[in-house]
Amino acid sequence: MIVVDGLTKSYPATGGTGTIDALRGIDLRIDEGEVFGIVGPSGSGKSTLLRCLNLLERPTSGRILLRGEDLSHLSEGRLRGSRRRIGTVFQQFNLLHCRTVRANVEFPLEVAGVRRTERRDRAETLLELVGLTDKRDAFPSQLSGGQQQRVGVARALAAEPDVLLCDEATSALDPATTEQVLDLIATVNRTLGVTIVVVTHELSVVRRICTSAALLDGGRIVESGPVADLVADPVSRLGDALLPAGVGEQNGDVTALVTARGSAVATPWLSRLSRDVGVDVAVVGGRVDRVAGTDIGKLHVRFDGDVDRDAVDRFFAVLPDVTVAWTTGVVARVGA
Repeated sequence: MIVVDGLTKSYPATGGTGTIDALRGIDLRIDEGEVFGIVGPSGSGKSTLLRCLNLLERPTSGRILLRGEDLSHLSEGRLRGSRRRIGTVFQQFNLLHCRTVRANVEFPLEVAGVRRTERRDRAETLLELVGLTDKRDAFPSQLSGGQQQRVGVARALAAEPDVLLCDEATSALDPATTEQVLDLIATVNRTLGVTIVVVTHELSVVRRICTSAALLDGGRIVESGPVADLVADPVSRLGDALLPAGVGEQNGDVTALVTARGSAVATPWLSRLSRDVGVDVAVVGGRVDRVAGTDIGKLHVRFDGDVDRDAVDRFFAVLPDVTVAWTTGVVARVGA
């Protein structure tokens, strides 16, 4: 669906001497129908990457492919047409306050020259999807923040885009409203099949709705992949941030990180491990949470005495949705 290949973006430095490299060789693949999260600290390049993805900025070098078409080198005329394939939901809503809710949703279609009856039908369908049919004739000033963002989602979907970009779409909302908007975004993904890219600094957003994610830092992709795989990786920086399992220093003990998904979270594998393999196991940290719509549990365990690692590996190899990674010598953060 979306392939970012060697993307760079540089700006002139203040004073006109040298340049500032905001993006440094970004390589990224976002598959069709995914909800893909891009996270990172302030100044990591998230906003710059988003402006390149929605074609508001031309990259300095590299390519952005959308279903095989290179968007980064289109002429201005073709670029205007391609922008309709990408909808954007903004942090500050950016609604037209002189227009009603329905007129806001119709606006992109009006600009595109779509007939009035078609615009109205499309707007009504989308307002039903976002649960605002009864607010069609209201003005933005009469809506709550969550309702305004719902209008923003409907407007971004008006031109039936291939991709929906969400630019910190919930950071201006309270926690309860944030959950409602995230649930709406997930519903849009399921019902319309739209590929969604979520740019955020909030890990809770990634945990709740994203199927895959990438960590951006210093203008580079540090790591990326399916969220469940990142969480299961004992050396993944993003996975540890998404689902930490606190554990103290191991002092050379033989330790492992066991990750279970879905129904396997409730499987009594710990007692079976002790019984079937004949090892003494102590739990030194752990957590269970819902990540990307799936229950995922991470448990740090310590083996007392001699342990046959091959036997332990064989034990876990036949358990569905349970994996083990040896972490001997790893010093994790206490209370992480």
